[in-house]
Amino acid sequence: MKPANQSTVAGFVLLGLSDQPKLEKMFFVLILLMYLVILLGNGVLILVTILDFCLHTPMYFFLGNLSFLDICYTTSSIPLVLDGFLTPRKTISFSACAIQMFLSFAMGATECVLLGMMAFDRYMAICNPLRYPMVMRKAVYVPMAASSWLAGGANSLVQISLAVQLPFCGDNVINHFTCEILAVLKLACADISINVVSMGVANVIFLGVPVLFILASYIFILTTILRIPSVEGRKKAFSTCSAHLTVVVIFYGTVLFMYGKPKSKDPLGADNQDVSDKLISLFYGVLIPMLNPIIYSLRNKDVTVTVKNLVSQKCFPK
Repeated sequence: MKPANQSTVAGFVLLGLSDQPKLEKMFFVLILLMYLVILLGNGVLILVTILDFCLHTPMYFFLGNLSFLDICYTTSSIPLVLDGFLTPRKTISFSACAIQMFLSFAMGATECVLLGMMAFDRYMAICNPLRYPMVMRKAVYVPMAASSWLAGGANSLVQISLAVQLPFCGDNVINHFTCEILAVLKLACADISINVVSMGVANVIFLGVPVLFILASYIFILTTILRIPSVEGRKKAFSTCSAHLTVVVIFYGTVLFMYGKPKSKDPLGADNQDVSDKLISLFYGVLIPMLNPIIYSLRNKDVTVTVKNLVSQKCFPK
């Protein structure tokens, strides 16, 4: 492709694992199976939270949103990844790249906010059980979920709008499986300091603030649980938030691992690290959405019972 500026760029080339064709076939099968599990697991969770009236509560409403978000997040990128594994030289148009970046960025930011909303729900349920029905009524928790989607979409719109205005006049090969925004910004032939600052501020708002909020919520939750006199009461209280806490630890733990590990200074080591970074990012994008329904099913008796009823074709309460 000839060098061009942003207005004449026809598309980008997604490098992926094109230099390791044997791995591509293996990862195609693996990622496809994981994607199918994501669709099935999260689809079942959405279905049971809709069909079982006993699950029409704030916690399960947020859980249904999380499952729908995971389906949207993976669907915005995994089909592109799978297609790339089967195509020797995968190209993507500039507009399609921008749309994919917007969707992935929006879903990631929305999940951060949504996990914070879910922590507040658990805080109210355990620390203020008498006020919980009044505070977490439908007129409150539905706008809370909607605001998380709007906030994630607005943030993504700002970041992607700044990115697509940059001129791209050099190499058009993206060293990634998808249009990952940091990989795309590396191809710009202009100053990206505004983009870096904007993304830094967004990371503080959508990563830092929710983490602090979740941490504060669980400090109060654990303090309240430890004050419960009976062991059975403590177990029951902790079981209501253990699934959410597990998801939070896996989600943010993986993020910290991805962006906190040191970079290799050796050229050969850097090449190997590029491959490992891409694979870690890929599995981060499919592993967490795949684990979420499993965690909530195994650690939640209500979901487990409803799934069993669905499988055995029992009637749901009217």
